[in-house]
Amino acid sequence: MPAGISGAAAIVGVGETDYYRGCDPTVPQLILDASMEAIGDAGLTPADIDGVIPPPGFVSTEEIAANLGMPEVSYSVTVHMGGASPTAALQSAAMAISGGFAEAVLVTFGWNGYSAMRPRAGVKPSRRKLDLGPVLETSRNFYAPYGMYAAAQWYSLYLQRYVDLYDVEPEDAAEIALATREHAHLNDKALMAGREMTFDDYMDSPMIAGPLRKLDCCLETDCAAAVVLTSTERARDLPHHPVVYLGGAEGHPYPADEITNRPELLRLGLDSAAPRAFAMAGVEPTDMDFLQIYDCFTYVVMMELEALGMCEPGGAKDFIKDGSIRLGGRYPMNTHGGLLSQGHCWGLNHVVEATRQLRHEGGAAQVADCELGVVTGYGDLGDGSLAVLGRDR
Repeated sequence: MPAGISGAAAIVGVGETDYYRGCDPTVPQLILDASMEAIGDAGLTPADIDGVIPPPGFVSTEEIAANLGMPEVSYSVTVHMGGASPTAALQSAAMAISGGFAEAVLVTFGWNGYSAMRPRAGVKPSRRKLDLGPVLETSRNFYAPYGMYAAAQWYSLYLQRYVDLYDVEPEDAAEIALATREHAHLNDKALMAGREMTFDDYMDSPMIAGPLRKLDCCLETDCAAAVVLTSTERARDLPHHPVVYLGGAEGHPYPADEITNRPELLRLGLDSAAPRAFAMAGVEPTDMDFLQIYDCFTYVVMMELEALGMCEPGGAKDFIKDGSIRLGGRYPMNTHGGLLSQGHCWGLNHVVEATRQLRHEGGAAQVADCELGVVTGYGDLGDGSLAVLGRDR
């Protein structure tokens, strides 16, 4: 187990933009806006930041530093795990801080996840591209020739297997979509706030790629988010109650960027990462007061819950029943609306929400007296990351 990381670093600042479907600011502008908000929220200035973990593509550490006015960068790294990248980046930030390589690290992400896919008349497409790495080559060379172009189609290869193996019904997945939509109504920044969804709406939504209906799928949005970490000791002198990084890990399925040749089709990166993260934190999965689960697709959420150890394989459909993942239930999940109903910021919005919850600044969505929470990341074709966060005592 890595030594000296657990409890050494804390999240001290958070920021996020609105969640748009087409907006005028460029992706770098969105990232800079979220970053400045996070730095200000921490009670710091750009000159206090000496570490940057930028997103894989769109903008570099150098561009961020120059535009923010950071005089010196002593640590920078980019994590290439798709949607698992922002949560995995917390581990890198904690290592840099505990190892003395940086005093304050900015973790940021932003993208044009809607407008890049939905060009607008009179708006030139951005030349800046997201770096998707080998998964894009796998898709182009091995999936696209068979008509499989979209993530929902790729994921359906193992999600349908999961559904068949464990007799998962659409009604089970619907509970996740409905719970996150219910929570979104409490979040002014949620794209779907005020847009009601009923069970009939869910069942009537068109099939995209079995078992995925439209309302099983996350939103497309333009957005950015950012968090700032520093040492826990220093955090205690800053404006907000520190949110301590207790443990984390990343994991990768085998092979990571291809599905059909996996010897264990349903084994995710989280299956190997979760035990290491909880052991580092010295807690059990069932100790969590809330869950911020990467919800690219409803059925993926079920697989993640099982990989975390919240329930046995195939047990997620029972775990989520009877309001257990809704506010007031035992394990409130995605209290901001998640990727399904707030917006898709590669899960960094989940980290922002977890931080607000542990500061006890969650507003109408606050989980009463929460002390511990977990955030997961899920990327590409099953890469997984997680962070166990706690309210500083």
